Amino acid sequence: MSINGTTRRDLLLRSFLSPAMGLGSVALRALLTQDAARAGVLAAKQPHLPAKAKHCIFLLMEGGPSHIDTFDPKPKLAELHMTKFQKERNKFEANMNTGERYYVKSPFTFRRAGKLGIEINTRFEQFADVVDDVCFYRGLKAESVNHPTALYHLNTGTQFGGDPAVGAWTSYGLGTENENLPAFVVLPDVAYPQGGAANWSSGYLPPHYQGTPLRPEGAPILDMAPPPGMSSERQRANLDLLNKLNTLHRARHPEHADLAARMESYELAFRMQAEMPAVVDLNREPQATREMYGIGSPDKEVDAIGRRCLLARRLVQSGVRFVQVIVMGWDSHDYIEKAHGSRITAIDRPIAALLKDLKRTGLLDETLVVFSGEFGRSPDNGIRRGGEAWGRDHNANAMTVWLAGGGAPRGAIIGATDETGGSAVETVHPLRDFHVTLLHLLGLDDNKLRYLHAGREKQLSQTGGELIKQLVS
Repeated sequence: MSINGTTRRDLLLRSFLSPAMGLGSVALRALLTQDAARAGVLAAKQPHLPAKAKHCIFLLMEGGPSHIDTFDPKPKLAELHMTKFQKERNKFEANMNTGERYYVKSPFTFRRAGKLGIEINTRFEQFADVVDDVCFYRGLKAESVNHPTALYHLNTGTQFGGDPAVGAWTSYGLGTENENLPAFVVLPDVAYPQGGAANWSSGYLPPHYQGTPLRPEGAPILDMAPPPGMSSERQRANLDLLNKLNTLHRARHPEHADLAARMESYELAFRMQAEMPAVVDLNREPQATREMYGIGSPDKEVDAIGRRCLLARRLVQSGVRFVQVIVMGWDSHDYIEKAHGSRITAIDRPIAALLKDLKRTGLLDETLVVFSGEFGRSPDNGIRRGGEAWGRDHNANAMTVWLAGGGAPRGAIIGATDETGGSAVETVHPLRDFHVTLLHLLGLDDNKLRYLHAGREKQLSQTGGELIKQLVS
């Protein structure tokens, strides 16, 4: 049978191949709907802006690393060493029994590394090889010198806690590339940072967007394998029944957002059993790769941080959107040479390996790596101590962070601090501008990435911020 010379077979074939109509379009829409339903609220979304970065690895140095003793050397302090510190104390300091304050020089030596001769602490032996891929930003200012509030501010945009973390906003804006893994993963140290899990909370965003912490020792996630005798078919049937009951309950109580998140978490946990065990199995990596990260090192800290850094690479390679790696122990009020020296040794090899590995695998261009503490350190020690005993106080007026990959400039120094490192004086920006810039590099516009809560639309920067154009290549 034909109609105007077109057979029924021709009509069906044309309908199936047509991008706008017919069985092909129906089938495609059905598949897309099925994929979106499976991924739920975390389905991948288009970014607001063209961007190179699709993922972010945020290296959080908890405690406040000293910029003066790592990436921003101050020779002037050698001249001023153990002379009285000239500064009007702020309200916080005035209420503390700080005693007399004295300038202290850095106990470390520095060297020029890379093609541009960027000065870094000489104990960064492996990291010296990758400085040409890094953008050092010396103009950032925090607002708090209290660890929990400063960490909340860095991670969530507010000092009070309870707001969504940067990783939660990123997941909210971009969704996930892998429905079988969490969109936002946290790799903590043996202890949680000050302020605890609120540092990776979803806040007032739906609970789906909160960070998923993996255990630093033993199995990263407990109960990843089903119990003996439990088949995947039986698990699936149990979940289907539970989902049916929860759906009925949710229909009667639509105001309870936590139930929807719990339902989705059950589904995600089921899917993770199929993929997560392989992702977290570092033994699947070649021996040479594991050794590059320091895994197997007699230094247990190097081994532990190396494992977290390698796992971070494997997670973004598997489609996880945002990974935060936490390294504790930077709060050096005294014995800074010993305390910071051990921290630098612990991170040097693993972080250098992370950048080299991302570059080797072609992931560095699309992965933004950020290195930051919650604030910097002061050029003085607070209370006079001699010999090896001195350290540094908290300093919100100056901090150095660095970025690599994901559209950030390479081999650059942006901004500057004064001659003693006490205050940022060039290309100075507050944290909210840094948050706006991170989102921008990930293709998100802070002014468009909003959520209605408590009667007003909220955003990561709280009141809006300015793009730090120098940090975008």
